[in-house]
Amino acid sequence: MHAWHDVTPGAGLPSEFTAVIEIPMGSSVKYELDKETGMLKLDRILYSAVYYPANYGFIPQTLAEDNDPLDVLVLCQEAVAPLTLVHARAIGLMTMIDSGKKDHKILAVATHDPEYNGFREANELPPHRLNMLRRFFQDYKQLEGKAVEVDELEPTAAALPVIEAALLGYSAHRRKGFQGNKGDHA
Repeated sequence: MHAWHDVTPGAGLPSEFTAVIEIPMGSSVKYELDKETGMLKLDRILYSAVYYPANYGFIPQTLAEDNDPLDVLVLCQEAVAPLTLVHARAIGLMTMIDSGKKDHKILAVATHDPEYNGFREANELPPHRLNMLRRFFQDYKQLEGKAVEVDELEPTAAALPVIEAALLGYSAHRRKGFQGNKGDHA
């Protein structure tokens, strides 16, 4: 089974979906999807003394503007093991400019976590939590000599068309085949 191609993104799209977790909250290890095999591979150990502030993964059967599956940060109280499927609900959008390209990240909550499942919008979260999420992405590549710009967090309404576009992008590429698109998930 291939985590990107064979896992259904869910029935409640675009607001609710299945997320495939690659990196558990609290980790400094950057795992990513190997597009060819569907397995996870070690990309790198983060250069900075930082850790992922949320469980990080992707929405299956999506293709984002960076030619990777659409990234998702899933907030919940516990670290979730890599390759775990988590039912999630979008609560916002964070857009980065990484190496000159837009890199959208859907902010979501685990619907089965009683501490987070009541949130519907990112701005309902404590401001410090939002600052930590944004700051992580501003800092995590700094010691690699790479600059990343992070826009302000946007509401759920901004996330939904990004999810829909990524679902459509995947469908279009799937019909054509993914030949020559064996790059890495960033």
